[in-house]
Amino acid sequence: MKNKKHNYNSWPIGKVPKDLQRPELEQVKQHGYLWDDPRDVIDIFEKKVAQFAGSKFAVTVDCCTNGLFLCLKFLKAEGKITIPKRTYVSVPMMIKQAGCQVEFVDKEWEGLYKLEPFNVYDSAIRWTKGMYEGDGALQVISFQIKKRIPIGRGGIILTDDENAYEWLKLARYDGRDMSLPYEDPQHIKTEGYHMYMTPEDAARGIILMDKTPEVNEDSGKWLNYPDLTEYKFFKGENS
Repeated sequence: MKNKKHNYNSWPIGKVPKDLQRPELEQVKQHGYLWDDPRDVIDIFEKKVAQFAGSKFAVTVDCCTNGLFLCLKFLKAEGKITIPKRTYVSVPMMIKQAGCQVEFVDKEWEGLYKLEPFNVYDSAIRWTKGMYEGDGALQVISFQIKKRIPIGRGGIILTDDENAYEWLKLARYDGRDMSLPYEDPQHIKTEGYHMYMTPEDAARGIILMDKTPEVNEDSGKWLNYPDLTEYKFFKGENS
């Protein structure tokens, strides 16, 4: 991505009173992280997670499910996608919304599983140093409130694929090149989605990372989820 050439106006209609502002952006400065533009904090968090996980790149999004959706869109996924029948309900719904079909299988898993046949991993409940799978994988982590880094909402996509990184950075924020001002007619580079993480959430992620152990057991596995093929909504799917 290009270097930023313009400043971001966080408060276009006047600042909210200090006591009503979220504190995280100033807190990260107190922790020794330097930034001028609030969007710099997102870059700091992404680089911090990539280094921790062992991937070349990381792209923040507003939730893990949307991160998986963007990965499938980048790959132009079509056809049937196979996932374990015991997982969170948003995953098969997301697969359908991405234009694919769901096939459930009875599979034991812990921490992460693959959206077969694609090199995409739902890694929502894994957080430990060196966790990136490698081999050009698109691996998505969750920061939901029950996870190891409980921002409250959010996710991040790990990858070694520079083309994927460049596309995902644009697609997660309405296809916009954030190095160009909104008024520039050239700043929209592709069709995108409104799935970005806010600077305040990224700042919270930085603070939480610095207070969380580097090595952790997975926070869930197949036994933590009900069999989705027993749900009336999914009765027509294979199992």
